[in-house]
Amino acid sequence: MEETYTEKAVGNLAELFKIFGDATRIKILYAMLDAELCVNDIAGRLQMSQSSVSHQLRILKTSKLVKSRREGKSIFYSLDDEHVRFILSMGMEHIMEGEEK
Repeated sequence: MEETYTEKAVGNLAELFKIFGDATRIKILYAMLDAELCVNDIAGRLQMSQSSVSHQLRILKTSKLVKSRREGKSIFYSLDDEHVRFILSMGMEHIMEGEEK
């Protein structure tokens, strides 16, 4: 059965894939695969400035790919839900299969 989608839904999906189209944002998402992290932790792991990480996290949060929680003065970030983890894993699986051919 063929599904039909509204123009708005298709546009929103295109915007989502634009967010995934940046290697820095993908690295940040991968850093959070198994743990919730603060900006300091992410910056250290990826050898980036805190400012750059914060900028990318704002984009990821606005796109509902990451969520945050405050603990005292610290803010911890994690993947928003299992859909984000699934998109990353399916994308990487697709890429790795292509490299094997």
